[in-house]
Amino acid sequence: MQFMLSVIDDGTGPSTPVEDAAIDVFNSKLQTEGYWVFAGGLGSPEPATVIDNRGAEVVFTDGPFVESKEYLAGFWIIEADDLDIALKLGAEGSKCCNRKVEVRPFL
Repeated sequence: MQFMLSVIDDGTGPSTPVEDAAIDVFNSKLQTEGYWVFAGGLGSPEPATVIDNRGAEVVFTDGPFVESKEYLAGFWIIEADDLDIALKLGAEGSKCCNRKVEVRPFL
């Protein structure tokens, strides 16, 4: 079963060298223990563009799709046998990156 562990930044900004090192260790653990599928970090939402092509014409809007002090800063896609394992790994990820992490299963 695959899960997305979403890293939520609440305005703390870019990670510190200590956090980067802890994230590298966590990434290595995920790879070594067979949970790793994919991961990535994201920049701040300010330069984002939202595209809405549901109507007669495509609409491009500068900025994030929602105004919030919290935003998606990165993610891990993992393969785990069940939600309990995913939650345990999410807790470890939250500790290493010093940010909140949301755990959600793929459909």
